[in-house]
Amino acid sequence: MPQLLIAHLAMALAAPALVNFLGRRAFLVLALAPASAAVYALTWTSRVMRGEHPVSVTPWIDALGLNLVFRMDTLSWFLLLISGGVGAVVLVYCSSYFSANARGTGRFAAVLTAFAGAMVGLVTADDMLLLFVFWELTTVFSYLLIGHYADRKSSRRAAMQAIVVTTFGGLSMLGGIVVLGETAGTYLLSEVLAAPPTGSLVTVAVVLMLVGAVTKSALLPFHFWLPGAMAAPTPVSAYLHAAAMVKAGVYLVARLAPGFADLDAWRVTVIVLGAGTLLLGGYRALRQNDLKLVLAFGTVSQLGFIILLVGLGTRSAALAGLAMIGAHAMFKAALFLVTGVVDAATGTRDLRRLTGVGRRLPLAATAGGLAIASMIGLPPLAGYVAKEGALESLVHDGVPGAEPWVSVVLLAAVVVGSMLTFAYGLRFWWGAFASKAPCPAPAPRPVAPGEAPPAEVDVTQIDPAQIHAQPRLLVWPPLLLAVLGLAAALVPHLGEDLLAPHAALYPAGEAGHLTLWGGVGPAFWSTVAIVAAGTLLFVARRRVEALQSRMPHIPEAERVYRRFMRRLDEVAADVTSVTQRGSLPLYLGIILGTLVIAVGGVLVADGAWPEQVVLASNPGQVLVAGVTAVAAVLAARARRRLKAVLLVGVTGYGTAVLFMLHGAPDLALTQVLVETITLVVFVLALRRLPAYFSDRPLASSRFVRLGIAIAVGVTVAAMALTVPGARIHEPVSVDFPEEVYVYGGGKNIVNVVLVDTRAWDTMGEISVLLVAATGVASLVFLRRRSGEILRAPQALLDRAARAGVWLRGGRTLAPQRRSVVFEVATRLLFHSMIVFAAFLLFSGHNAPGGGFAAGLVTGIAIIIRYLAAGRYELGEAAPIHPGLLLGTGLFLSVGVGLVPVLFGGEPLQSFIVQTDLPLLGHVKLVTSVFFDLGVFLVVIGLVLDILRSLGAEIDRQTDTAPREQDGTYGAAAVLDDARAVREALDAAGLRPHRTDGGSR
Repeated sequence: MPQLLIAHLAMALAAPALVNFLGRRAFLVLALAPASAAVYALTWTSRVMRGEHPVSVTPWIDALGLNLVFRMDTLSWFLLLISGGVGAVVLVYCSSYFSANARGTGRFAAVLTAFAGAMVGLVTADDMLLLFVFWELTTVFSYLLIGHYADRKSSRRAAMQAIVVTTFGGLSMLGGIVVLGETAGTYLLSEVLAAPPTGSLVTVAVVLMLVGAVTKSALLPFHFWLPGAMAAPTPVSAYLHAAAMVKAGVYLVARLAPGFADLDAWRVTVIVLGAGTLLLGGYRALRQNDLKLVLAFGTVSQLGFIILLVGLGTRSAALAGLAMIGAHAMFKAALFLVTGVVDAATGTRDLRRLTGVGRRLPLAATAGGLAIASMIGLPPLAGYVAKEGALESLVHDGVPGAEPWVSVVLLAAVVVGSMLTFAYGLRFWWGAFASKAPCPAPAPRPVAPGEAPPAEVDVTQIDPAQIHAQPRLLVWPPLLLAVLGLAAALVPHLGEDLLAPHAALYPAGEAGHLTLWGGVGPAFWSTVAIVAAGTLLFVARRRVEALQSRMPHIPEAERVYRRFMRRLDEVAADVTSVTQRGSLPLYLGIILGTLVIAVGGVLVADGAWPEQVVLASNPGQVLVAGVTAVAAVLAARARRRLKAVLLVGVTGYGTAVLFMLHGAPDLALTQVLVETITLVVFVLALRRLPAYFSDRPLASSRFVRLGIAIAVGVTVAAMALTVPGARIHEPVSVDFPEEVYVYGGGKNIVNVVLVDTRAWDTMGEISVLLVAATGVASLVFLRRRSGEILRAPQALLDRAARAGVWLRGGRTLAPQRRSVVFEVATRLLFHSMIVFAAFLLFSGHNAPGGGFAAGLVTGIAIIIRYLAAGRYELGEAAPIHPGLLLGTGLFLSVGVGLVPVLFGGEPLQSFIVQTDLPLLGHVKLVTSVFFDLGVFLVVIGLVLDILRSLGAEIDRQTDTAPREQDGTYGAAAVLDDARAVREALDAAGLRPHRTDGGSR
């Protein structure tokens, strides 16, 4: 079974390329994926009938006890056969349905194939959590398929409506799965149903899962999404809404019914919603004029009928329900495909405009006639066999555990629903294929107060002579499905033998039978009444439509949904306007206040306070803490932005000193480096901000902020004191010294943890760094970012090289912006810092350092060169694009993590290589150093990208900006003015010359 999923995945991934290469014929290749599922099911037919149920278990998440468990019993086999077989036929149909130049065909093919794979996983999954995964995959894929025509508002609205409704049901279902799995002690469906748990929690769980089934199968009151989904291409309707997606809810009910059908909550839900949906769908189908909408409301009606049968709890009803599942998949998919043929041939689906189609399209009319006959229950077709079995079951077994009148009412509801089905089935075939007189214009419908008048409808009939014959691959698929419905009905005992094993699992009633002739009895006379009343409703269709139009106006479910969503949007906007006011102090106050109340309240109520608190172990700690606290207070009171930033930097350096005094040199080194780069970044950003903060808040607001600050400080201090004492287990860090050396091959615990023990975390963090760099740059660059390295003019660089100048970019700065002392210091420090960074990189596995610290030191060295010689010096210091460094670093880290998998190891597993080399002696190399090298490159790329964004780009914007009124100049303006003066002097012949011939 996993092989089937892999085949579908491979086909889905290859679908766009296949469509580009083969065009529409790619659908014929893609049909092999669902066809393989149907063939697989067929090969297991005899063994499944004998009770052999293949099981496949693949480990997934061992720590959580989650495995990929697939199991195929009778029900799974049947649904796998249906979804695979109909899916293959629909994909073949697609090869002629779409035009050769249709847009988005590759994406459509991929999603439809992936949906077929999701159905394979859904009907074979034995683990309920795995079932939920595939359940939600069908939701996502159906959203993409229904919204295939993304340029149409109706498609977008229908897709959103479907995903909102079915996602709501999916979340409800997830809650039921968790409750049921925890109550039963297992998440395997086979084990849960083998010994169903009991209790109120189980009842709640089962009802929650029923909500998921009800939304998926479009039962009341969630039925409205399915007719709206007719905005999708016809193949989507034929597959999703006949044999696949809506059958997922039916499958779930049929799967759970043997274990929980005797619950009162289950029985009431299934009977009320099933019968109500059966009647409402049939009633609404009678007044539709669009062929797809007739089928859509008919599908809603029959889904209610099927769920009523498979969920009622008796063996005979279950057998009839399973037979109806197969019959419905064949005749409804065939009818949707026939509708596509008619639409392609005539350009319309309005049954009032269609006439003479049957004579022009005889094969399509034959397929439609057979499918309609099966749907309305005429012998000898599969729909008739299933309907007769359902009537016999309701007559003889009724509703288990209920009053007799309940069985009578339910039988009457099924008979009336079947009458409606007969009527709209005849109406469909007559509207699609009959030759008929022109229909009169529809009478204007009464308009409700505040409702817009309906648009005028064109009911002009088409010219039958303009109906075009359609390709065989568009006509033969529905004909094949219709003929299969006939063939299946001719051997009803075979269907009974195949489906009886699952029906036998139900808790009540006698074993049912499938037959073409059950004798003269209540079921027979019910069928006679159905045929007579259905025919009468069809003959009097005009009067029926007029009567329906005069019925009292009842708000439709779809309109209620839209109004609810509109009100929800309004409430969300009101809540957002109150909570999202654009005030950062308010947001921080709410967050910090929540921290104080939630965490502080728990600490006060039940805090594990230590018996003794050591405030400091030496006077140096007290001194550093005092300086840090004073700096924090002064930073809060500072009005100048630069002053506040520098004071905040003092608090950071103070923290680094405290790390050092507590014996953590690695943390202290990292803190100092991070604080230094952060300080530079702040200063660079401040150049584009006002020198002073905005006006001080009112005194009352100051005291509120002070109170919040004190409360947060006290709460955090209390957390630091109580959290260590609240530990009930030995910390994992106790074994770190030994484990990082044995498994990680290093003595620096911090570094080995980052690049080995918790390398997954580090990979996530460097990914965040890459995203942060991209985000910062996108906010600063006012023009498109290019891959060019910012370099000074080549002539200037050549003159600087001839003059022996090392900081060549400094020649582009205005004289007042240059600092000889800074340039000299840069020449002394830069190379030493690069060497020191290399030392930190390669010694970090056993001593303080590592790729992160080395990258920061290198970044600081580049920052020094930028500050000393300006933005053009960046191109000299690091002539490489930052994005290349970021991407290479991340690629290297990920690649190092994946290499062990190729040799049978775990992702991010490190290996230790030891050898003796001449001169160097014993060499010990740990492969995680290459992961650390990736971190090193990412950090350098981040610093370079920030310097290009907040440094060089802001410099460029400043230099190219108009000269300020106060007479200040940018560096470029100074150079331009100097050049203009020289050119003016040369033009006037007044430029002074030196006696040796050189110009000054």
